[in-house]
Amino acid sequence: MNKDYVRNDPGADPVLDSLMTAPFSLYRPAQQSAPFVFASPHSGRAYPKRFLAQSRLAPLDLRKSEDAFVDELFDAVPQFGAPLITANFPRAFVDVNRSPNEIDPALFGAGPLGGMFNPLRGPDGATRSARVAVGLGVIPRIVRDGLEIYGGKLDAREAEFRLSRFYKPYHSMLCELVAETLERFGVAVIVDCHSMPSPPKRHDIVLGDRYGDSASVELAAAAQRALVSAGFDVARNAPYAGGYTTTLYGRPKEGIHALQIEINRDLYLNEGLMEKTLGFPSVRDRLRIFTEQFLDIGAAALPANARLRAAE
Repeated sequence: MNKDYVRNDPGADPVLDSLMTAPFSLYRPAQQSAPFVFASPHSGRAYPKRFLAQSRLAPLDLRKSEDAFVDELFDAVPQFGAPLITANFPRAFVDVNRSPNEIDPALFGAGPLGGMFNPLRGPDGATRSARVAVGLGVIPRIVRDGLEIYGGKLDAREAEFRLSRFYKPYHSMLCELVAETLERFGVAVIVDCHSMPSPPKRHDIVLGDRYGDSASVELAAAAQRALVSAGFDVARNAPYAGGYTTTLYGRPKEGIHALQIEINRDLYLNEGLMEKTLGFPSVRDRLRIFTEQFLDIGAAALPANARLRAAE
């Protein structure tokens, strides 16, 4: 990458400086005692001046794509013996729950869209998908309400910059956490934490396991029982079965399971103002109950060798 492109005058954009230094936050337990890794990929809410200048939208409109405060809803995870990784950059800037190859060429000006990579499986070229077609690729063209983020085309080098400095470090650390967990316990479970818009008659939580492809039936059932026990109304796989993270990492036959949790924002968030409501503490407390129970009954649903390693 052209170093002149990524160079940022110190102090000119302190948010970007901070994000380039720490694109994610990692909260580890004193000792990992359960074969689980929790992730919040869309709760980042630090908006660089550079990004705001590129966008035609007001900051509040950009925030509509956030899974707002999901990182705080799950902040007790390390207390129960599992790590939690959270992206610090916003989803509207770069979406780590997309393939790095889901690039929309129409978003960029002349120049090569280099630097594409897959963190687990190596380069595999650009991917044209339905998500890219509607503007929701790895570098989104629209926010959740369908508003166009940019007034013009981006420099082609912007794709490589965002992927190499933000996307790649997040997935590299998630891969490392999974590898550490697999080595320690013989199995690893990713719990990918999200929130969903709240039209009428939607469940409190949608639990996704890619219809059994990304996690064992027993594990998904254990997660649902723990959520129901914590007071949530739970649906499975509809309308959210799982995204890129569950698809990429979830390989139950190889000992890696991945579940996606979507929380109804109406339970805790004023979506118009992107502010917590009075319901936030209750939802956080119930998710703490879920986490404690799931790390127990979920571990019991895993293969015997994993339970034995966890007890060592």
